[in-house]
This record gives sequence, C-alpha cells and structure tokens, in this order.
Amino acid sequence: MRLCPAPLRLSRTPALLAMALPLAVALAFSDETLDKVPKSEGYCSRILRAQGTRREGYTEFSLRVEGDPDFYKPGTSYRVTLSAAPPSYFRGFTLIALKENREGDKEEDHAGTFQIIDEEETQFMSNCPVAVTESTPRRRTRIQVFWIAPPAGTGCVILKASIVQKRIIYFQDEGSLTKKLCEQDSTFDGVTDKPILDCCACGTAKYRLTFYGNWSEKTHPKDYPRRANHWSAIIGGSHSKNYVLWEYGGYASEGVKQVAELGSPVKMEEEIRQQSDEVLTVIKAKAQWPAWQPLNVRAAPSAEFSVDRTRHLMSFLTMMGPSPDWNVGLSAEDLCTKECGWVQKVVQDLIPWDAGTDSGVTYESPNKPTIPQEKIRPLTSLDHPQSPFYDPEGGSITQVARVVIERIARKGEQCNIVPDNVDDIVADLAPEEKDEDDTPETCIYSNWSPWSACSSSTCDKGKRMRQRMLKAQLDLSVPCPDTQDFQPCMGPGCSDEDGSTCTMSEWITWSPCSISCGMGMRSRERYVKQFPEDGSVCTLPTEETEKCTVNEECSPSSCLMTEWGEWDECSATCGMGMKKRHRMIKMSPADGSMCKAETSQAEKCMMPECHTIPCLLSPWSEWSDCSVTCGKGMRTRQRMLKSLAELGDCNEDLEQVEKCMLPECPIDCELTEWSQWSECNKSCGKGHMIRTRIIQMEPQFGGAPCPETVQRKKCRIRKCLRNPSIQKLRWREARESRRGEQLKEESEGEQFPGCRMRPWTAWSECTKLCGGGIQERYMTVKKRFKSSQFTSCKDKKEIRACNVHPC
Repeated sequence: MRLCPAPLRLSRTPALLAMALPLAVALAFSDETLDKVPKSEGYCSRILRAQGTRREGYTEFSLRVEGDPDFYKPGTSYRVTLSAAPPSYFRGFTLIALKENREGDKEEDHAGTFQIIDEEETQFMSNCPVAVTESTPRRRTRIQVFWIAPPAGTGCVILKASIVQKRIIYFQDEGSLTKKLCEQDSTFDGVTDKPILDCCACGTAKYRLTFYGNWSEKTHPKDYPRRANHWSAIIGGSHSKNYVLWEYGGYASEGVKQVAELGSPVKMEEEIRQQSDEVLTVIKAKAQWPAWQPLNVRAAPSAEFSVDRTRHLMSFLTMMGPSPDWNVGLSAEDLCTKECGWVQKVVQDLIPWDAGTDSGVTYESPNKPTIPQEKIRPLTSLDHPQSPFYDPEGGSITQVARVVIERIARKGEQCNIVPDNVDDIVADLAPEEKDEDDTPETCIYSNWSPWSACSSSTCDKGKRMRQRMLKAQLDLSVPCPDTQDFQPCMGPGCSDEDGSTCTMSEWITWSPCSISCGMGMRSRERYVKQFPEDGSVCTLPTEETEKCTVNEECSPSSCLMTEWGEWDECSATCGMGMKKRHRMIKMSPADGSMCKAETSQAEKCMMPECHTIPCLLSPWSEWSDCSVTCGKGMRTRQRMLKSLAELGDCNEDLEQVEKCMLPECPIDCELTEWSQWSECNKSCGKGHMIRTRIIQMEPQFGGAPCPETVQRKKCRIRKCLRNPSIQKLRWREARESRRGEQLKEESEGEQFPGCRMRPWTAWSECTKLCGGGIQERYMTVKKRFKSSQFTSCKDKKEIRACNVHPC
C-alpha cells in the first residue's frame, strides 16, 4: 500500500463553498486544471476547486461495487470498479467516499479507506490522501481498487467518481457515477440475502451434520427453564434453489410453525416430501433431552445426507424448548464451491430466531398467537426487557448452538479429480452405514437407562433390561414403541466381547492454526458413535490438540495475504487476450515495512478463433408492452447482432413473439328495445301507463351497469261523472269488460292455456361468486279455469347463467 502524507486543513472560503455540491460531488480534473489549483489551499481542495466544463447525465461511465450491494458490513473489503463502455474511454478520474450529507471539506467527512490494487494504474492524491486518482494520464476503460468499509455507527456512505476527457469533466450527483451504501443492521449479520449461483460440481457428495447444543444455565442463566429444556427433533433437507424451507424475511409455513411452537416435525417432513423433485435427502435427527450434556456422557445428534449439482443447498431447523416460537437452523447453505467441487467443512454458530407466529417474550410465556403473522427474524438483545436475552446495552446474543457439516464421501465422477485428503478416498470405497431406528420422530423419550445386571450369574443364557421414559407424544395417531428393551446375556466372565468398550468416530479434520505466522496450536474433535454396553462412561478423549507451525521462515517483515480472487474476464472476445486476478494484504509486516508480495497476476487467455463465431448476439431486450389493453394480445422482444458481417451469416432469430393475457375486457349491460305503452290503468280520471324492456346481458368485468327496465307516465281518459246512475253504468261496463277479457284469456290460452299465472318472482342469488353459476325464478298458477285440463296448467321455472367471470 502506498504511504500518504498527513491531510491538510481546508480554508472555508465563500468561493469554495459555492463550488461544493450538497453531497460533495467529487469532480475530476485533468492536467490542465491541476495547474490552476494552488496545492496549499486545504484538505481535498483539488477535488472541490476543479475547473472545467461539467456535463450531467452522461451514462457511458459507471461506478460499480462488486455484488451490487445496497448495504455494507463494517470493516469488510469491497472491490470497486470504475469503467467506460466501449468505444468511450477516460484519461483521468477521481474516486472518493463521503458520509451522507457531508460536504467533504473536513477529514471526518470521509468514510472508510481505499486500498490500491495496481500501482501502475492508481494512486492516492497528494493533496487529498483519502481520494484515489490515476497514476499517469492515459487512455483507459477500467480501474479497480478495494474499499474497506468504515466502523459501525458511520451510517450511509456515498461513493462518488468523476471522469476526465481532455478539458471536459463528466460527473453525476445521483446517477451511474454515484453509489450509496448504508450500514447493515448488526442484528442481521450472517443472514443477509446472498445470491445463490448455479452449481458446476460433478457427481454427488455425502455429508454428516452434527448438532452441538450450547444452551445451558451456565451460558444463559436468565430465567433458564431447568426442568423441560430440550432441542426438538431436527428436520430439514438437501434441496435445489427452487425450494425454500425457511428464510429470514419470509413467512413461516404451517410445517415451520408446528416445529417452532410444538416441536413437531411431522408437518414439516410432509411439506418437504411433497417437493420430491426439488429435494434429494430428508434430514432427520433425534430430539435432545436435556438441551446440554457433556459429549463424554451423550453423543451429539447427527444425521447424514447427500447433495448433487441441482440440489446442492441444505436447510434445517430445530425448536428451542420450551419457548413461544424460537428456533435455530441454517437456511439454503450452499455446499458447492466456485471451483466446481464440494465444500470440505462448514462450522456455524447459531443464535435463535423468531418464527413470527407467537408473541410470547419468555421461555414459558402462555400461547399468544401473532395476528397477523409476522416475518421470520433473528432475536436481538433489545426485543423486550423480559426476554431472557435482554441486554440494555444492545450487545450480541451468546450463541446457543453450533452445527458442524463435514464431507465424509464423494461418489461418481468428480470435476476436481484430486481428493482433498486420504479420508475421502476411503470414504468413497466404504459401504454406507445405516443406523436403523424405528422410533417415530413424534415420540420424545428420555435417554435409555444403563443395562441391568444379567438375570443369570452363570454361563447359562439369561436376560438384561434397560428402560426409558416417554416424555411426550406429539401425534396421538402414531403409536410409540415400548419403553423397555431386553437383550440376551450370560454371567460375568462368560462373554467373548468386552462390554466396557465404546466405539468412536473418526477424527474430524484439524482446525486452522491459531496464528498466521510462527508456532501456534490447532485442535480436532470426534464423537462417541456407540456407548459401552455395560452402561459405563466412555473415557476416551473427544478432543485433541497439537502444536502447529505456519511459515517457519516468517519474520517481522513478512505480510499475510488473502486468497487470490477470481480471474477477470478475458480482454478479448475471440483469439488471444489477457486476464488478471488480484488479492489483498490481510496483515501488513509487523516492522512497518512495505509488503513485497505481489497483489496482482496476469496471464494469457485463449478464446475461440474469431472466424468461428459469426453469431455474437446481445442479450434479449425486455418484453414490449402487450399489444392490447385488455384480453389476449401479443408482445415482442429483440436482440442485436454484435459480430461483424464479414465473419459469416447468422441465422439466429433477432426477434421473438409470444402471446400475452391481460384482464378481461369490460362487457356493458345489453337490453332489448322498449315495449309498447300499456293501456291506462284507470277507465276515468288520472291513471298511468307503463312500458318495459328485458336485460339480455348482465354487465361483466367492470362494464357499464344496467339502466332502468320499467318506465311510467301519466294518463287521463275522461273525467269521472258524479251521477250515481251513470256511475253504476260505468261499473257495469267495466265489470263486463273484465269478464270479456277473462273469457278471451280462456279462449286464447296460447301462452298459459286454461289458467291465470302469478307474475315472475325475483331472480335468486347466484350459486357461485365466480367461475359461472346459475340463478332461478318461478311463475306459479294463480287460478285454473273450469274449462282447462289439470295437466295443461303447471308452474313454470326459468334458469340463467351468472358470475361467469374467472376466479
């Protein structure tokens, strides 16, 4: 790393403040502008006082942080790239990192530190040591540096860049030359979403999961439940990236809820097995009562599982009991490496998380369902003063468990041919061991008692017995096996086998050396596979330590480096090119000297011959909008031919068309024409006439509603006479008229032969809310005429469709 002089202070002149942007945009400068700026005007004055023509909104240049994160983790290193899209280029640049809403004229306004990768390309500015600029002005299309994030509590940071082309300065305040990163919440350390890459490994790998509970009264003394503390049965699986068992920020399924609240894995196992195409192995291990015991007393729960190229992730969970809905586990742990191999070992400390289904705050809180259900989140030390993990200072929660996932075998043809160690070769050849146990996961037992003394004191055959207690039966429909176990035996001295022998697993691989240079210590572990049959305690050691030496020739001037990063893309798309890779200085020499180890490497790379790739195509564009605004239509997308025409003809499609479906188009109400006006309902004086129309199509999908179907208007035939004799005459005429109409009805009888019908009833409610239902209405007989036959006059019923829109 290049050493920089101490920063200078900036005099806050009005001219300087006028040039400073709201977020202190880092303006670039060229050699011509540099001569105009006095070098003694203050801290980073070269950036703030740069002269030149500014142009906003230029999109050919971009500033990118590797992985495109929105958050940074304090103290973490990130690769920052400044690039120009061909044929554009830049001669000079400036790169700076500022705290949000700071002007950049003070040293404390800057956040994090940059680290030089290639000293031939980049250097720290002499007048502003916190900023990075070019080493020599020349044409370039890309530079890279490392940025080390600031400590916790810094808040959001703005990374800003500027580009110089001759006297023109391109800059952006909120565009492609500016990147905003905010501090990652410490409560989500280790659980932030990370992209899951496709796996390129070959064959399969077999792993052993071992769960070490560390939740005890000694480590977590507050309100520790002494009587009922336990871990529920472990449930999980190895699966593809298309299936999610559980994840932070997601909602718990019914299976996860039953594990979290009841410790029952039955529903969770059912959900996993329903995803048979996405799951390779169901992971199951027994419950642990009590939650913690020394390893020389009881072996840690373990399970074996396999992974392959498509199902290379593993997830599991187990309930911390008793608790409202607290669990520990791993979600989508990727066991495939970027080098197309299988991870050798994963060791992960676990903190509890809340399933979001119960609102209790203590281990033994009464049931209090969370309505509505909340998202899965890790517990924190500031959740609630009554929480057993509460810490008023907001410290981190002490881990409650540790899971070790270790590769024990690889099968099939492997992409990386060389095995990691001899154990892999042996494991590949060894037959699989099966630990047969017919105890259902829904039956929670205590540990077996020691074997009793043999019923025979001689060499005649006898029996011995051991017992266990049924603590819980989570599913009453699943029977639990007996609580007693019998075994044949003989008296002392008659058995050929030594009953006090315990069987141990192979040693797990050595841990890394405790120091990075010189003499240190390392350790390894194993576990008890089978305890002595006579019930005695296993005395064989489960942990072993030894001295280790790292770089015997290391000296105070030695430096510790990170692993090499991935190779950059080849500089050529066809033919011969170059590619680079980089690494960082992890620890500088103790004597303060410069690190002499190389931080970048370059090598040649060969791409396919240029004449063999006539079809070099751009990526597909986004799909166009649908050709219609409702109903069925079409949409298109295009791509471009990037290779030269002289390389050959390209027959690949440059446009694709597919169908698209939008919500159904609205259908307005349809009606018949109005009927003729009826006769006036009065024979004299004021009355009214009516006319009607019938609904032929009900409105659908938000169409216009139906207007009125009945209209009335006033009518007046003549004035009614006051002479009683004349009035009686009118009544007589009306009565004869009605009788005539009745006789006419009886004689005609085409629509309703021989009877008078009541009006139609109203339509009934639709039998379905969507997807097509029916409605009914009825017309019943009001009166049968004497001249009609009984069978010719019946009640009538009509049916019509309704709510035909799709659900």
